[in-house]
Amino acid sequence: MKTITKFVGLDVSKESIAVAVADEGRGEPRYIGMFPHTVEAVRSLVHRLASDGVELEFCYEAGPTGYGLYRLLRAMDMPCTVVAPSLIPVRQGDRVKTDKRDALRLAQLFRAGELVAVFVPNEENESLRDLVRAREDAVEDRTRARHRLSKFLLRHNRRPETKLSAWGAMYRRWLDGLKWTDRREQVVYQEYLHHLDEIEGRLKRLEAAIHLEAVYGQIKMEVSIIRNSLI
Repeated sequence: MKTITKFVGLDVSKESIAVAVADEGRGEPRYIGMFPHTVEAVRSLVHRLASDGVELEFCYEAGPTGYGLYRLLRAMDMPCTVVAPSLIPVRQGDRVKTDKRDALRLAQLFRAGELVAVFVPNEENESLRDLVRAREDAVEDRTRARHRLSKFLLRHNRRPETKLSAWGAMYRRWLDGLKWTDRREQVVYQEYLHHLDEIEGRLKRLEAAIHLEAVYGQIKMEVSIIRNSLI
């Protein structure tokens, strides 16, 4: 039996999925509808679209909803491609974006082979990415906390008598020795400093966790090499 391919474009959000289908060939893609973003709804959609002699190819844009939908479809033996949003061709003058239009456009471009896939990590690698992102967030939070404290000191013309390396050990000792005659300013200063300390502690914990994962990964690689050498 000859099979035909249906290219399914999914515009995915937290609560819903807009679905469009482009049949193999040159016909216009058609809008199927809006479905809840749930496991049951996705299974029902696949069952609705699948039939004898039909191969389904799904695609959706990489985004904040992650790769759960990809893994669900793959677990159902459905091919799925996660595409790079920044590399989706844009028609000149086409500024109107709706879930329906986006789903139709994805289906059309997917059929034409004009979408670029992104690498989809396995769940272990994704958790490592989250760990690294958490560290990056902590670094950004530390920068903002330092800026707030620096601006507070600048407003009150408080600076070291000798030039110190910014945020080094000597600078920190200078900060710890600062006193304020106004009790309100003392409270503000202590809160800024305490907030910075909390972020520094979070950063150290995250970096320790990343280091541990790096060591564990190295051990796994060495064990794998040893096992392969014994085969």
